[in-house]
Amino acid sequence: MDLLFLGTSAGAPTRQRNVTALALLPDQGSAWYLIDCGEATQHQLLNTPLSVHGLQAIFITHVHGDHCYGLPGLLASAAMNGRKTPLPIIAPKGIQAWLEATHAMSESFLPFELQFTAVEEMDAWQDHAVTVEATKLSHRVPTFAYRFLEKHTEAVLDTARLQAEAVPPGPLWGKLKKGEDIVHAGKTLSSADYLHYPYPLRGIIVGGDNDQPELLREASKKAQVLVHEATYTLDIAAKVGGHVQHSSAAAVAGFAASAGLPNLVLTHFSARYQADSEKSPCIIEIQTEAEAHYQGNLFLAEDFARFRLDKAGVLSKLA
Repeated sequence: MDLLFLGTSAGAPTRQRNVTALALLPDQGSAWYLIDCGEATQHQLLNTPLSVHGLQAIFITHVHGDHCYGLPGLLASAAMNGRKTPLPIIAPKGIQAWLEATHAMSESFLPFELQFTAVEEMDAWQDHAVTVEATKLSHRVPTFAYRFLEKHTEAVLDTARLQAEAVPPGPLWGKLKKGEDIVHAGKTLSSADYLHYPYPLRGIIVGGDNDQPELLREASKKAQVLVHEATYTLDIAAKVGGHVQHSSAAAVAGFAASAGLPNLVLTHFSARYQADSEKSPCIIEIQTEAEAHYQGNLFLAEDFARFRLDKAGVLSKLA
């Protein structure tokens, strides 16, 4: 499972960062999922191998513009690029009314169906590859995190047992690996007896804006990766004040450590933080603060950075 960041800035874009959007890609094929869609997300996609035809669903964490203002343009571009297949959109209730009003006022026509699901009323959403569950978070408006849990993990065939039982390699082994029972030497062999699953199902949590990371503790029990906003360091958060309801790097990192999450990716950084280490505040200050509270596998997201969660649950940044 891969994560490809399309925007990592909070509130407004910078010269280096667009506003929030993230693509999640299963292991194989061209399918992908979009979590949040800040303004100009469609422009960001032009710099990636992703196609609107492979987009399986869009998940919006909350109604603030830096997380959803890119939706009308992205949908219009999908129409102009010839998309015909229905597109699920899982989002707070207000998103449907806003999009419908936008399309009506602009006299836009989409040649594909939008299938809306109100996240407030959703138990789970699933397709052939993932099951997605939502957790309500804490912000100035209703906001949610989505946990993506893969539905299948690769089975390994117990070849040693098959050899010991004199089952010859070849088509019979292939059928067992596919989950089919076989008949050998007059005896029915059940596929389940010869398959084992060495790796747990992989889970990734992507949070919206949130000032209480603790709300994700239950969801974290079935996840190896947490992607969470770290809008400020503690000193800047104190200057801004508590009304913004965002998390500091220290708060998220401390929670990830207490929850035993092995991989943490911080994103949604205030435009105050600059890339130049000679200037302050600098993005390195967020990393330093997080490292003081978390000793796991820590990353700071950048636009177009791509990460891979392997079958063993280890996250790495791809070149």
